[in-house]
Amino acid sequence: MANLSVINVDDEYPALQLVRQYCDQIEGVDLQSSFQEPEKALEYLKENVVDLVIFDINMPGINGVELLQQLPYKPLCIFMTLETQHAVKAFELDVVHYLVKPVDFETFRKAINKAKDFLQFKNSAEHLEKEDFIMFKSNYIMNKVFLKDILWVQGFGEYIILVTSLKKYMILDRMSNFEEKFQAFGFIRVHKSYIILASHIESYDVKSVYLKSGDKIPLGRTYKKILKEHLGK
Repeated sequence: MANLSVINVDDEYPALQLVRQYCDQIEGVDLQSSFQEPEKALEYLKENVVDLVIFDINMPGINGVELLQQLPYKPLCIFMTLETQHAVKAFELDVVHYLVKPVDFETFRKAINKAKDFLQFKNSAEHLEKEDFIMFKSNYIMNKVFLKDILWVQGFGEYIILVTSLKKYMILDRMSNFEEKFQAFGFIRVHKSYIILASHIESYDVKSVYLKSGDKIPLGRTYKKILKEHLGK
């Protein structure tokens, strides 16, 4: 995998220096340039394509949110700021991570690794290659979950709950969107409120699907035929 190309935008010089020091310690990261003036960063991004932009938010002239909205393309983004009140807006803009200063090296490294994982997933999807994990946003950060760990997905209106063997994640998304995105990975809808990974199915009857984990999921009447065709039984 090629190096992750990065630029950093922060009006405070010590913050720029710290990010450069951190990036130098992480293998596979290429910090191409740093900018104290967001207008110059915008000019650079109009002429150059990078994988990731690390922004401060409160900057003179153009703030980080405005800068992100003006970019001619959509790179991965990490906000790194003293402010906490912009987290919801960051979520709406699909940033990879929202870091609140001061940021220690380990926290920074984890955010960069999330960006690497997401870029790998994005590139593999563009080449129609299946990976053994998916990336999604929950609690304002990108999460990586292996398919084998997903037990089921349950819908609650505008949200879905992704249940793994270790943890539950609440995601702002609709069941129909999740189904469309990930059905190629082996997910199948068995009820208006449930999606499961076919490889986890042990058996089923008229009303329920039984998973290898021992869990029981309701089987909707209109989905039984689809399940039967999918499993070839």
